[in-house]
Amino acid sequence: MTTAPVRPRHPEWIKVRAPWGEEYSRLKGLMRGLQLHTVCEEALCPNIGECWGAGTATIMILGDVCTRACRFCAVTTGNPGGVVDELEPWRVSEAISQMGLTYVVVTSVDRDDLPDGGAGIFAETVRQIKAKSPKTIVEVLVPDFRGSYADIKTLADARPAVIAQNIETVRRLTYEVRDRRAGYETVKAINPAIMTKSSIMLGLGETYDEVVETMRDLRDANCDLLAIGQYLRPTNKKRHYPLMEYIHPDVFAHLREDGQRMGFLYIASGPLVRSSYKAWEAARLFPNGAPV
Repeated sequence: MTTAPVRPRHPEWIKVRAPWGEEYSRLKGLMRGLQLHTVCEEALCPNIGECWGAGTATIMILGDVCTRACRFCAVTTGNPGGVVDELEPWRVSEAISQMGLTYVVVTSVDRDDLPDGGAGIFAETVRQIKAKSPKTIVEVLVPDFRGSYADIKTLADARPAVIAQNIETVRRLTYEVRDRRAGYETVKAINPAIMTKSSIMLGLGETYDEVVETMRDLRDANCDLLAIGQYLRPTNKKRHYPLMEYIHPDVFAHLREDGQRMGFLYIASGPLVRSSYKAWEAARLFPNGAPV
C-alpha cells in the first residue's frame, strides 16, 4: 500500500448496483413506520441494496446525531441534548420480530451527552429483542463508552452474542482519522463467553505491516471476529479524510489469510466489506442458536 493519488473513478471491484426490489421497499417501509434509523442509510453504506434485498439491516438506536466528529464518517455531528426515546427498545424488538431475523446487528451514534453513553438503552434493547425473538442472535456494534467499566458491564450483563467496537485504522493514523476521544476496550475481562469483534478500514495511507500490527493488537486483546474493508470518502468536504488509495482485492485476500493464521474465528476481508456487512455469516459460530 502506498499514498498514491486518488483515482478519478471507482475501480470496477468497488462498484455496486443501486438499491431496488420488493424486499428492499418492504424493509424501508417497516423502518419508517416504526420511526427507526439504520446505519445502512445514515453511513451511506454501499451494500444497502444487497443487505436490504436479503431482508436484513443494521438498526441504529439513540438517534441520528453523533456527539463525535470522526473524519471518515457521514453521520451528522451535533449535540442531542440528552434526549432519549425510552420506547425505542420496544420499537426495535417489534421490527426484528416482524422481520423474523435469525441474526441482527444493533448499533448507535456516540452519545457522550448521556451519563452512561447510552449503555442502558443498548442493554434494554438487547433484553427486549431476546424476550420477543429468543432464537435471534444479537450482535451490538457499540461506542467505546469512554472506557467506562461500569457502562461496558451494563451492556455485557444483557448478554448479546457478539459485542463489536471498531478500531477503524492503524495506530499511527488514529488521531488523524478518529475523534480524539475515541478508545478501544474489550469485554473479555467481564464475560469471556461473549464474542468480540472489530473492523479496520484501508486506503487511508496505512502500510501493510501497520495493518498486520493492528490485527495482532486485536488478537492480543482476545478479539474473535474481524472485518476489513475499503474506506470511501463520504463527501469532498474538508472535514472528511481524503481517500489515499484503492486497495486491490488481492491485498484483502492476503490479509484474510494472515488473520486466519493469527486465530480469528471469523474474518471478512474485501473492498465492499463493512463492519456489519454479512454479519449473519457469523451465525455458524452458534450452532445451537442464540446464547441464553
